[in-house]
Formats: sequence, C-alpha cells, structure tokens
Amino acid sequence: MEGGETKKRKWFKTVLPKTLLGRSLLILITPVFLIQVISTYVFFDRHWYKMASRLSYAVAGEVVLIANLIEANPDPVAAESLAALAGDRLDLIVSYRPGEKVEGTSIRPEGRWANYIADSFTEELRQQTQNPFTVDVDFQEKWVEVRLQLKEGVMHVSLPQRRLFTSTTYIFLLWVYGSSAVLLLISVLFMRNQIRPIRKLSIAAERFGKGRDVENFKIEGAKEVRQAGQAFMDMRTRIQRQIQQRTTMLAGVSHDLRTPLTRMRLQLALLGDSPDIDALKGDIEEMEKMIEGYLNFVRGDGNEQPVLTDMIPLIEGVIVSAKRQGCDIAFAHDGQDGLSMTLRPLAMRRCLMNVIGNAAKYATKVWISVEKPEKRTVLMTVEDNGSGIPEDQYEEVFKPFYRVDASRNVDTGGVGLGLPIAMDVVHAHGGTIWLERSAHGGLAVKIRLPQ
Repeated sequence: MEGGETKKRKWFKTVLPKTLLGRSLLILITPVFLIQVISTYVFFDRHWYKMASRLSYAVAGEVVLIANLIEANPDPVAAESLAALAGDRLDLIVSYRPGEKVEGTSIRPEGRWANYIADSFTEELRQQTQNPFTVDVDFQEKWVEVRLQLKEGVMHVSLPQRRLFTSTTYIFLLWVYGSSAVLLLISVLFMRNQIRPIRKLSIAAERFGKGRDVENFKIEGAKEVRQAGQAFMDMRTRIQRQIQQRTTMLAGVSHDLRTPLTRMRLQLALLGDSPDIDALKGDIEEMEKMIEGYLNFVRGDGNEQPVLTDMIPLIEGVIVSAKRQGCDIAFAHDGQDGLSMTLRPLAMRRCLMNVIGNAAKYATKVWISVEKPEKRTVLMTVEDNGSGIPEDQYEEVFKPFYRVDASRNVDTGGVGLGLPIAMDVVHAHGGTIWLERSAHGGLAVKIRLPQ
C-alpha cells in the first residue's frame, strides 16, 4: 500500500512543473480552468439546451398553426395572404402546393449541436401534429426547410437558423475564454516580474558559492524577496569580513612562527654536527612542514580571482610534478573542446596536487581521466593501485587532521590536511568530491565541477 502511494507521489512530482514560474501559473490556471469547465457545462446543460427546446417549441407551434389555418381555408388567395403575413411577422417563408405529396426523408446536419437542434425541432413537430413531414437542416446556408403534408397538398416552410439557435453561445464562449486568455497573459507577465528578483538572487548566491564576485546585484521585488536579498548581502559581507580577518591574522602568525624557527635553524648551524643537533634539525623541519600544512588549510583561496582556465594543461602541469616521486601516471581525456572553466588556477592546482600527490605517494601506478558526463559538467577521476583505505573511513578522511596512518611522522602519516584542503577548494568552486573503490584495487577520487 505504501509502495503504491510512493509511486503516485513520484509520478505526481514528475508531472509538476520544475520551475517556480510554472508552478505559480499552475496554481493560477487550475482553478480558472475548473471554473470554466463547470460554467460551460452548466451553460450548455441548463441554458443552451433549454433555450433551444423553447425556440423549437415556439417555431413548431407557428408552423402547425399556419398549417391548420391553411387546411381550414385552402383557397389559394387566402393561403398567399397568410404566407405574406407569416413572412412579415414571423420571418417564415410559406408556400402552399395543392396536390403534392411529401416524399423522401429528412436531411440530417453534421455536428453534435446542429443534430441536437434538428432533433429537438423534429420532436416538437411530431408532438404537435400527426401529419407526415420532413425537416431539412442546412447549417452551412443557415436555413431550415420544412415540408408538411396537408389534406389537399403540401405546405413548404423556410425559416432562418436564428429562429432555432441562439447566438448567446458564441458570445458566452468568447467572453469566458477570451477574458481568461487576457487574464492569463496578465498573470504570466506579472509572475515573471515577481520571479525575476528570485532568479537574480539565486544566480548571485550561486556565483558567491563558487567564489566569484557578485556584481550589480540590486535588492528588489516583494517584501519577502527583499528580506531574503538583504539577508544574503549581510551574509556575504560577514563572510568576506571573516575571510579578510583570517587572512590578515594568518599573515601575522606565519611571520611570527617562521622568525623563531629561522633563528633556531641558524643557531643549530653554528653548533656543528652531532646526533642531538641532527635530531633538533629534523624536529624543526617537521615543524615547518606542519606549519605550512596548517597555513595552507586555513589560508583558503586568499584574494585570487577566478579566470577562464583550460583544465587539460593545468592537470598536465600537476602530473609533471607528481611524476618526480617515481610513480607511473597515465592521463586520458576525451579530447573534446569545452574543458575551459572559470576557476582559481592556484587553488585548483593545490587541490589536484594534493589528490594526485597522495595517489602517487602510496601507489606505483595512477590513472587520471577527465570527461563530460553531462552538459556543463566536468568529472575528473584519479585512481591508483595502492592499498586503499577502508570504506568506513571514506568520509572521515575529509575531516581536518584525520589520518589513516595514526603515526605523527609527516613523512608517512602526513598532517591530515591534504583531502580537507582539496574538498574546500572543490566546494568553493561549487563542485563535489567523493571516494570510491578503484577497479585497479586501490582508491578512486572523483571530482565533479560545474562549468
């Protein structure tokens, strides 16, 4: 039961429009459409059909009345006078032909409405007279011909279609659907103007999320949209201030930490060589590597501006540096155009160096591929044949200072900031990064970036 309801909900979601404009118009159109359908049904069921029946009843009564008068006084002169009076007052063209017989059958019109009018008129004549008759309806010429058998001849009656059909049908349909079309057009224009500020806010948030400048963003729209826009601008200001303060602080921390380390290195160089001094030099080098790793992690992208960059040369430059570790690296891409992206080259290079460098450090063979699985999307995969890591640690390794190797030796376990730095860079560009098991037995790092 729950599975059926879930399928219905999924089907309903697939049918619904995906955009806010589409859903807003659907909310506006649905009740109007239902009202139109109900109004049209009530109009045709109550008004139009009833009017058609009453008009048929009146015209049938007039035809039968004239036929009875002609039968009561079949004199041709009287019949002509009566026909002239009917044409002048009742809009009926009447002629009496003595000695004629009604032959043939009625001609039926095409169309549901025309058939209903013809059937209604025929039924009214049948109820008001027992004499044979035929009814020919020609809605193309908008005339109705009636031949009614009398005792001594046949009475021919021609009447215009308007005697049996009311023109309020066209007026009603034109008014209902014409006014609805005008209102729908006004609604579309109004909703587009209301949704435009939301779309601009979405674009501004996307650009800011990718680390790009948000230029010429103006707060406009409804009150709620203005509040959201103002909240976004305040958030952007706070984040930029925090990044600026962090960068300034780190510049001072970097200087303050490197200065005493440099003095310690100089003092050790003056002391000569001994096992203890060599150990102290190793500790200083380890401290410098750790400090450099910490600074790289918290430095972020700094003030680097995004520029249009070709991914292939960027990756090839990182591969050249990684091959110095003695690892065999194979690079493959589909060779198609369109791999240029707007990004921060130095930050992305640092990200790729961390990912490819880790793979080259723990494996003898690395495979790198770049492809476009979707439009405006680039997917890069770095696979190796190393020992890999347990699957339950795929999420943990993206946490700062987490290391699979628990040792504090930076040459083996590292600082634990390589993948967190890569993740921060990828997220700053609006992308995603995740780990999978490689088909070559090691680890596969996948990076998806939007173009």
